[in-house]
Amino acid sequence: MIKALIFDLDDTLYYEKEYVLEAFKEVAHYLGNKYKKDEEKLYLRMKQLLEESGRGKIFNVICEENNFDEDIVELIDIYRNSVPKLELYEDSIEILIWARKNGYRLGVITDGCSKVQWNKIQALGIEKMVDKIIVTDDFGKEFWKPNKKSYLDMIEFFKLEKKECAYIGDNPNKDFIGAKGIGMKTIRIIREKGDHINTFLDEKYEADLNIINLFELIKLLGNKEF
Repeated sequence: MIKALIFDLDDTLYYEKEYVLEAFKEVAHYLGNKYKKDEEKLYLRMKQLLEESGRGKIFNVICEENNFDEDIVELIDIYRNSVPKLELYEDSIEILIWARKNGYRLGVITDGCSKVQWNKIQALGIEKMVDKIIVTDDFGKEFWKPNKKSYLDMIEFFKLEKKECAYIGDNPNKDFIGAKGIGMKTIRIIREKGDHINTFLDEKYEADLNIINLFELIKLLGNKEF
């Protein structure tokens, strides 16, 4: 019987691209003010680069195109220090409320730069909605998923058996293999948008079950065979 629900954060409980775009606005605002440039145009160019080639060298390209004399590390710091307004998905809010009312323990395990992830957590107001949050980068990058440490730490915190915990995430590259490896139930949410909605891997990387929204958890948890 499942007694604890442990969630990924980005693209599972909220749309992660919202954070990226809002953080871009802060960098664009900084550059626009410093160089007397149209910050809206700078922001739209960043957005275009993201859509065309993904993350990586966006700030480098912006500086090269506009002859900005900038330390890219400082721009990255502006990005990472941003605390934009973010919102949980509606089903995320409702399932967390439902689960708590029905006696489930609740946790979050998330990868990414520690400062960025805690800023997201603060912006989402999620700390008061769950029992424990683990940002794997607090242990060091070598402990990011699929490393088993965060899953084992969460289970130890809850004082539960591994089979009594379910992990819900969106990224088969890393979310499930570690959790499955220690005997946890795994569920993949495939939403309408997100970085990994079209990623499908070998069975060992995929979750035990797939859902398209978190409301489906209610039915799953009512199934004695799950």
